[in-house]
Amino acid sequence: MNNSALFKIGYGLYILTAKDGDKENGCIINTLLQVTSSSPCVGVITVNKQNFTHDMIMKTREFNISILNIDTPFDVFKHFGFQSGRTVDKLSNYKNVVRSSNSLVYLPEYSNAYLSFKVTDTIDFDTYSMFKAYIMDGDVINNTESVTYSYYQKHIKPKPQEATKKGYRCVICGYVYEGDPIPEDFICPICKHGVNDFVKI
Repeated sequence: MNNSALFKIGYGLYILTAKDGDKENGCIINTLLQVTSSSPCVGVITVNKQNFTHDMIMKTREFNISILNIDTPFDVFKHFGFQSGRTVDKLSNYKNVVRSSNSLVYLPEYSNAYLSFKVTDTIDFDTYSMFKAYIMDGDVINNTESVTYSYYQKHIKPKPQEATKKGYRCVICGYVYEGDPIPEDFICPICKHGVNDFVKI
């Protein structure tokens, strides 16, 4: 374990990967915290329950994190964040993957570090689960700066096009709900955010 990999953690964006039998998947998350620095190190993540990767982790109790850097193109976020592993095999034709010692993949091409985790506890938060996990392995891939959520919003995510439809736009991913009013329990089919993240257009 290269402890310098822990220095890459920030309020950033990450690719979470897991495996259940022959099925592998990955998704975008934005919550990763280092809780302790003593051995073994403990980290926590939160994952939306609608993500297929969530179900894999609940079953297998292990996962990898690829810490994305500022060179990550929007297509990577789109590939891993705007479609579901329940209907798309996101890793089947994805070239640049490497397996860590736990046999799970991480994506080195646009990452500056990776970490491997073993889940020790799960806390339920209604629509999300928090996974507390031991950090089992990890390494630094390069020294490119980690991408923060703010950097993604300002420099990577495409600016929304001028509205041609009436309804509500998701401020997270740009999805447009057509109609008025938007139902209070509506969940964005792309990024899984609720109506609080929609603005009227």
